[in-house]
Amino acid sequence: MGLAKQVDDWLIREALGNPNLEELFHQLCLRLSGIGIPIARARLNWPTLHPLFRAEMIKWQRDHDTVLEHFHHQDANTEAWQRSPLRYMLEADLPVLRRRLTGPGKLLDFPLFEELAAEGYTDYIALSTEFSQHSTFMDMATAGIFVIWASDRSSGFTDEDLGVLQAIQQTFALVSKTIIQSRITTNIVETYLGRQAGHSVLNGNIRLGDGATTRALVWYSDLRDSTRLTGRLESAAFLRLLNDYFECAARPAIRAGGEVLAFIGDAVLVIFPLDDATDAAALSAKVLEAVGESFLMREEANAARRERGLDTMDFGIGLNIGNVVFGNIGVPERLAFTVIGPTVTEVERIEKLTKTMDLSVLASAEVAALLPERWDTVGVHALSGVERRMELFTPRLAEAVPLRAAGAGE
Repeated sequence: MGLAKQVDDWLIREALGNPNLEELFHQLCLRLSGIGIPIARARLNWPTLHPLFRAEMIKWQRDHDTVLEHFHHQDANTEAWQRSPLRYMLEADLPVLRRRLTGPGKLLDFPLFEELAAEGYTDYIALSTEFSQHSTFMDMATAGIFVIWASDRSSGFTDEDLGVLQAIQQTFALVSKTIIQSRITTNIVETYLGRQAGHSVLNGNIRLGDGATTRALVWYSDLRDSTRLTGRLESAAFLRLLNDYFECAARPAIRAGGEVLAFIGDAVLVIFPLDDATDAAALSAKVLEAVGESFLMREEANAARRERGLDTMDFGIGLNIGNVVFGNIGVPERLAFTVIGPTVTEVERIEKLTKTMDLSVLASAEVAALLPERWDTVGVHALSGVERRMELFTPRLAEAVPLRAAGAGE
């Protein structure tokens, strides 16, 4: 097992660094090929904890690029998975599944094996390693990895080849577990805090008061008529409406490069950081386009809801620019990573005026000044709780933004 020891030692050295799992698997396949293991196709599968994906897979094939694929939650009951040898291994609790794909001992008892045989593969082995752990990330029964190797050599894998593949499985599983757990941690943090805030927390900014002052364009949206809606709708129906609203109010902002920092009840707080390298006018144009897209999505969502006999929704958007304090607030035992400061207070008050003025969008003079030709003034207004009166602006009629309310009470 000297060959397996070489690969084992290399894997341990890699684990002490900060390896990328796709690159690590790619290099593992090349190293195994280099010591004479006749692999032509390989797969690494593992379950994950992600709002969009239930599992991930790295695909390696000789003379092809290594590819990462995701399996969505809704794919859990597809016919391909139901007829998969991996599903069979899970249900039968099998750590090893070996099949000859050609010759006297061939056994093509799954559709995948018939496909592989038709493509010229001769041998197949799948190895499963379970991760024993607390249920912090996922069900212990499903945590682990599958590594699948296939050969196209006429004689397939030798006993020595199989011994090497099985000998390195535990070490590779240990390295994979470390990387996968790190990815899951990042998934969770980014999902609940946002990308920028999540990275800040993972970089060690986890103490009360940690943070910094930054200049940003702030987007604030709030659902209208929510008190009436919560009073008349069952909780499940209101939750569906709320998620429809969040999709309209947040998705375009995310696509424009914004970071959702908080869902405050039925409000959305998004920031677009402005540093010295940012083209503020170009960013402003993207944000204005995102605002237009947000209300177009509202119209489409409301049309679909009307067809189903459901209540429609309406919301306003306020925009402001200024310095914000970006960091941890709360108590040491329970922190929130968010933005605070006068700019945030102002944008929340600006958005409130959209309702009383029967407009969908209002922005401060600082926002309008970046693209003055695309905004019209609506006068100087007092903001509740804000000392200074502010001149406010709304997009010109030529912009693709519905300026009037949608009539959420229809």
